Amino acid sequence: MAMLCASSSFTSTKPSCSYSARNGTSICTTPFVAGFSFSQSKLKPCVKTSLFPLNKGSRSFEVRCEKKEKNVVTRVPLDQRWLFEESELNGPDIWNTTWYPKAADHINTEKTWYVVDATDKILGRLASTIAIYIRGMNLATYTPSVDMGAFVIVVNAEKVAVSGKKRTQKLYRRHSGRPGGMKVETFDQLQQRIPERIIEHAVRGMLPKGRLGRALFNHLKVYTGPTHPHEAQKPIDLPIRDKRIQIER
Repeated sequence: MAMLCASSSFTSTKPSCSYSARNGTSICTTPFVAGFSFSQSKLKPCVKTSLFPLNKGSRSFEVRCEKKEKNVVTRVPLDQRWLFEESELNGPDIWNTTWYPKAADHINTEKTWYVVDATDKILGRLASTIAIYIRGMNLATYTPSVDMGAFVIVVNAEKVAVSGKKRTQKLYRRHSGRPGGMKVETFDQLQQRIPERIIEHAVRGMLPKGRLGRALFNHLKVYTGPTHPHEAQKPIDLPIRDKRIQIER
């Protein structure tokens, strides 16, 4: 079977290789991993093609078909082992470097809980910050397709603020499913009736649509008043960016 190899079968413009016919050992150093020598013992080439240039001035490649024995040793030199972890001592994995979170990396019982006081917070800026923390976009391990975020508790939902004339001009619609079942009410009317729904509606629109978004929406808990029934593991105030508050300060 023909294959491209990273050690002796793959050759760049200026590789440094040596072959010993006495014991059948080939040692090559490629520019991809500077300072490392990958040795393979008792290689038996069956088909060998000559170098063919792809374009003038570009790199050339060599394709070989070799039968390798099981005892192939690739190790990091002793003077350079301090650069790597224990799992990489047998050679750096230069092809598989993409990290993807496992099930143990996003356990719900180990996630952070944030408590947010919505008093005099602008609705849009509050909802966007909550969505960022629920999705986990503030973490270095953020993965768009995995639930990596935290839980967010919002208190004093009835005291959220809006700018301009949104209290009378912003409309919320719902439909019963029957003909003529459309219900329309303003921001002020909905805030007096169900103030929690205002924040839930804003955050839901900023989460992904699908099964992941429905699961992430369960991480949001909104309550009226300063108390809540949850015992937060790490009650932290989210840094809501509010230009109006910064100017006043």
